[in-house]
Amino acid sequence: MSKRSLYIILFTGIIGYAQPNTEVFLFDLNTTTSDFELSNFKNISQNEGYDNQPSFLDDHTILFASTRKGQTDIARYNLKYDSKIWINYTEGSEYSPLKIPNENAVSAIRLEKNGDQKLYKYNLSNGESMVLIDDIIIGYHVWYKNDILMSSVLEDGGLSLYATYLKEQKSYKLQKMIGRSLHKIPNTELVSYISKEDDNAWEIKSVNPISGQTKGIMGTLGKSEDMCWTPDGNILMGHEGVLYKYKPGVDYDWIEVASLENYNISNITRLAVNSSGTKLAVVGEGGPIEEVDPNKPLEPKLEHIAWIAGNWKGKAFGGNVEENWSKPSGGSMMATFKLIKDGEVVFYEIEIIREVNNTLILQLKHFNNDLKGWETKDETVDFPLKEITPNKVVFEGMVFEKISANEMNVYVDMHNDDGSVDVMKFNYTK
Repeated sequence: MSKRSLYIILFTGIIGYAQPNTEVFLFDLNTTTSDFELSNFKNISQNEGYDNQPSFLDDHTILFASTRKGQTDIARYNLKYDSKIWINYTEGSEYSPLKIPNENAVSAIRLEKNGDQKLYKYNLSNGESMVLIDDIIIGYHVWYKNDILMSSVLEDGGLSLYATYLKEQKSYKLQKMIGRSLHKIPNTELVSYISKEDDNAWEIKSVNPISGQTKGIMGTLGKSEDMCWTPDGNILMGHEGVLYKYKPGVDYDWIEVASLENYNISNITRLAVNSSGTKLAVVGEGGPIEEVDPNKPLEPKLEHIAWIAGNWKGKAFGGNVEENWSKPSGGSMMATFKLIKDGEVVFYEIEIIREVNNTLILQLKHFNNDLKGWETKDETVDFPLKEITPNKVVFEGMVFEKISANEMNVYVDMHNDDGSVDVMKFNYTK
């Protein structure tokens, strides 16, 4: 068996068995707030088998590798029309499609039935293809410029980082033992890659393809090796069913931004963001999501109201209000509330929601701006639980209503001296 055939077995083994029945999912992405907000979830591949390696052709078009009639071809999905077409009709299988800079063309790895593996260029106008590089066995690649390619090359049982100058048809090895995730770093002249030189501590690094100079950026999440950059310089990386972000020079560690398990997505791998930072493509495993009944009663457990956690701000009582809820821990959630009017604190509240006797109860105490309490030492204002649904928590006298991941309404019964009750609405955003 030839060395080339051994490399092909390695490459197809990774593709064929590491990610069975993967799908490509699409989200709207909003990074204008302090939190990453995902919305308008959609499975755009809807295909049995291997669907993977998404990249954006433009802000409204996604390319990805997809199984068709027993082989893998390049699909082109239009976001505006929710339609998918195929860009190629070859006997071989294609992987890792990428837009070639300044050309109406796409590059992709073609794996022929005889085992040959080469990087091809596909003309989007007429579908014609031509070989770009055939002297090294490229597994994954990214365009640095339209005549300089960075690639993960299969050799010695692993992947090595190469820079290829197409005009000279020369390739230079920069490092051994790297991963498959290669990306142009926004607003720089650098490319990121994942170094696996230390098998116990994988690291995201940058490289200048011209000078070859490298620099460490951040350790990966365990042995996750798929990531992408947002236009404003955040790194996104998935680990199991959770999405994390890290911004070099700003963040000290990875920050959890979204659990995709809520969308029935597990084993997150490939990620891609469009050039305007408004769309996120995610590869993972998962099936259809059952339609959620907004009126379905949920068990009285803190995990079902964890969406309340966060720093919420709004306006009420002629001033600004702020409420900070912790995540569930130790059988409770805790919050602080304050009202600021004319630049001064009017009063504070300390609130808790805790699990008691197979139900939940909300309790609070009020304080003046000098922390003198309104209630007596052992007295609390109690709100027993009435009902929990997916988007609402109803206590006697107080209701939390989820509008979105970053907006909620709180309705509070206000008792008047004449015995009447007014309901005050607090609109909060994160």
